[in-house]
Amino acid sequence: MATEVDPRTLGGGLRRVIGRRMLMLFVIGDILGAGIYALVGQVAGEVGGAVWAPFLVAFVLAALTATAYAELVGKYPRAAGAALYTNKAFGIPFVTFIVAFAVMMSGITSASTAARAFGGDYLAEFVSLPTLVGALIFLALVTLVNFAGISESIKVNVVLTLIEAFGLLVIMVIGVFALAGGDGEPGRALEFDPANGAFLGVLGGAALAFYALIGFEDSVNLAEEAKNPARDFPVALFGGLAITVVIYIAVAFTATMLVDTETLKTSTGPLLEVVRVAGFDFPPKLFALIALLAVGNTALINMIMASRLVYGMARERIVPSVFAVVHPRRATPWPAILFTVAIAVVLVSTGDVGGLADTTVLLLLCVFALVNVCVLVLRRERVGHEHFRAPTWMPVLGALSCAFLALPIAGREGAVYLRAAVLLALGLVLWLVNRLIVGRTESVDAERLDA
Repeated sequence: MATEVDPRTLGGGLRRVIGRRMLMLFVIGDILGAGIYALVGQVAGEVGGAVWAPFLVAFVLAALTATAYAELVGKYPRAAGAALYTNKAFGIPFVTFIVAFAVMMSGITSASTAARAFGGDYLAEFVSLPTLVGALIFLALVTLVNFAGISESIKVNVVLTLIEAFGLLVIMVIGVFALAGGDGEPGRALEFDPANGAFLGVLGGAALAFYALIGFEDSVNLAEEAKNPARDFPVALFGGLAITVVIYIAVAFTATMLVDTETLKTSTGPLLEVVRVAGFDFPPKLFALIALLAVGNTALINMIMASRLVYGMARERIVPSVFAVVHPRRATPWPAILFTVAIAVVLVSTGDVGGLADTTVLLLLCVFALVNVCVLVLRRERVGHEHFRAPTWMPVLGALSCAFLALPIAGREGAVYLRAAVLLALGLVLWLVNRLIVGRTESVDAERLDA
């Protein structure tokens, strides 16, 4: 059992006010979002009616990596997450930068996925617009909230998290009433109809379903504000993941029980199809609004994270310092916000929901594989307090499974790898440009000192 950790021995700084329950609520709120609202149909296209199976597999794989995060956040209870662990394990600035940049880009691709989902069938319940137009309008609204300020953004986030959780509760209640009334076809939820065989079908579905479970890694950034991260974080992380996957499996089971697989596969608003055929009257327009707000919450969280990461890297002189400029009145990093939204506009204009979700997962799978390696490398370093220690086989299996899922065998299209490579290449360009600028500045400063 972990002993109490004196915050002063951990470097201090931020106030340690977050308890175990609040941590767990944050984990749940961070995971819930656009993934389940948008991707049930995409996963059905991989496996047929047994949509719950890929979600269960994705949960097992996420839990393996979660053990690495639980050990590392207890050992080093500071914000920065994967970049911090990579830096401690390897001490190579460029590798640390690429990891941070990959995390940042995964936030932008995730927000772009949400934007494409927003412009689909959920929006069509209110107004008929081309998907791309709806997605671009949506990005503009998210950018305005992000620009307004962090206080305003967080308040919006809390409200939207409650709304998206309510929407999933509605789907689960529909499922209970359907089972009690003998409606739907429960047997359909046990049917496998994969296009590429059962193994590859579940693997491809799990790679997509993984998108709906990512977000748990963001909670490590609360480590400096947790009362006792070494004791509370593992419970909050594993508990939050477990609660979320139960919700997802119940929602997936309800969807395939009530809606035929072909309809789910072709719909960009799959849960709306469930509401339309429900045995009791819940207004489809109201649910469509809930779904739109849930999708909006996912995009807002990710765009805030991405823009602040760019801003933080600029302050550390890792990328050009122009991205560290803040608005004089709103105190928001407007060049970083514009930079991240410009990338999102390009992604939304060139990708679809499935492809962008797959790109998000690919980037994070690479990061997760490295985090699992980091926890093993850092076993050689001891700290002065007790913390959770993952059984060695779990991060080993976590690293191997993440690396395996990142391979083309998972059914990922070549365009996904190309998109991820281009995004990381952009990071390389920023790194080189910044090195050139910093090098010139240091040279000028040296000449002035000599003079």
